Order: sequence, then structure tokens, then C-alpha cells
Amino acid sequence: MLKTVVCLLMSMVLGAVAVTGRASAATEIICSSTTSTENSGLFGHILPMFEKKTGIRVKVVARGTGAAIEMGRRGDADVAFVHAKEQELKAVEEGFFVNRHDVMYNDFVVIGPPDDPAKIKGIKSAAEALRKIAGASSFVSRGDNSGTHTKELSLWKKTGMEPKGHKWYLEVGQGMEKTQRIANEKRAYTLTDRGTWLATKDKDKLEMVIVLEGDPVLFNQYGVMAVNPEKFRHVKYREATEFINWLISEEGQQAIASFKDKNGNALFIPNAK
Repeated sequence: MLKTVVCLLMSMVLGAVAVTGRASAATEIICSSTTSTENSGLFGHILPMFEKKTGIRVKVVARGTGAAIEMGRRGDADVAFVHAKEQELKAVEEGFFVNRHDVMYNDFVVIGPPDDPAKIKGIKSAAEALRKIAGASSFVSRGDNSGTHTKELSLWKKTGMEPKGHKWYLEVGQGMEKTQRIANEKRAYTLTDRGTWLATKDKDKLEMVIVLEGDPVLFNQYGVMAVNPEKFRHVKYREATEFINWLISEEGQQAIASFKDKNGNALFIPNAK
């Protein structure tokens, strides 16, 4: 009799553990995102608010936007939070994602050595600035098919130049923060998003300054979209949609707006509505 009771209790405990494990797994979603949102600290700021409200944990896998979108195309993520709108809309049109929304924006800036060897300070055109950098100094490219890399390539296209293969052009295949560090070490120029720059320049003790900003082509839109459950039935579409709806809600937008650096500068501007 005692043996039967013990076995029954053990069975109940093991069953409870199994159920708890399933419930825990069901409340975690995978968000493929960019290194800029991760490096800037945005997720560390907003995700605890979302998780407290909903009980849904968000596991962020940060990489270049191209790779982040590719994760969703393979069904290896539940939601993508990236910044290459043309690529995003194409992936939606192809049926890999649904429920895409603009979430926030900032801008890209060119940073370089304080003495500005290519003399681009004061130039208003990003394409003109890149022309002056070419040959006169060095440029470090992320070279990783990220949103930032995509923007950089579009700027080089405007110059009519092909930088690849030149000694002054270095592709590093790294995220934004590491790319900034490499540019700093080499006293070179690079393109970065303002959020990562503001969040890391003091922490990483970078001896760089913004040498170009304000060109309208440097606008940097971020969007979020869910992986299509009709293509991948295993994805957690309901939870992904709950995350998207929170990001574009007044509460989520205020959470993004409240994320600032130590000097009170907003790193991202919400624009879902």
C-alpha cells in the first residue's frame, strides 16, 4: 500500500514538472533582431515591462538584419524586429511574415577621428562625404548584410563608386559595436546608427566624433513582423502578435520613448501611430 502511494506521489510530481516545463516553453518567444537594438540596451529596458505585463519571455537573437530576417524565413524565430524596410516588405510579400508594423526610428551618422583627416565636417551630403573619404582615409564596413550595411551600400551606389577591393575599405563582418571599436583603433570612418553610438561611445572609450549627420537619406526606420504561422505551424504566433501589439500600443511606445542615454538623449523615436 505504502509503495503504491509513494509511486502515485512521484508520478504526480513528475507530471507537474512536465506540465510546468511545457507551460514555461509556451511562454517564451524567439525574437530575431539587430545588433543595434541589442547593443544600445533597448531590449534590457523594455522587455522586463512586457514580460511583467504578459508573462511572455522574449529571447533575443541579435545579428545583422539580413540574418535576422533569414531566421524567420527558416521558421527559426517567432518574430523579427529589424531595420531594412525594403527587405521586410519583400519578405512579407513572399509570405514568410505577416502583421508588419513600423515601430520607431533614429538615424545613421558617420563617425571618424576628431581631426577629421578627410575633411568632411560641414558637408551635408552623405554620398559626397564618402567620396572624400575614399582614398584620403580609411572606411570600416560592417560587411554583414545588416540594415546598416545595406544602407551603407546604398550610399556608395549614390557615389557611383565601388569601394570593395580597395585597400582603404575594410569589411569586418561584425556587429555595430565591434565595428565602431575597429574603426576607432584604425582611426578610420564608419557608418553607425545613432542609438548604438550614444549608448556605447563612453562605455567603450571611443575617441571618435560624429562628422556627418542630418542628410535625409540617413533616416533609419525599425519595424516588427511575425513569422507566418501558415508556413511554420510550430511558431508561437499568438504570443508573437501579443508582443507586436504591445510594441505599437501607447504603453509600448512610451516605453521606447523613455529609453535615453545618461545625458537624456532619446536613442529611438517611437512612430507606430
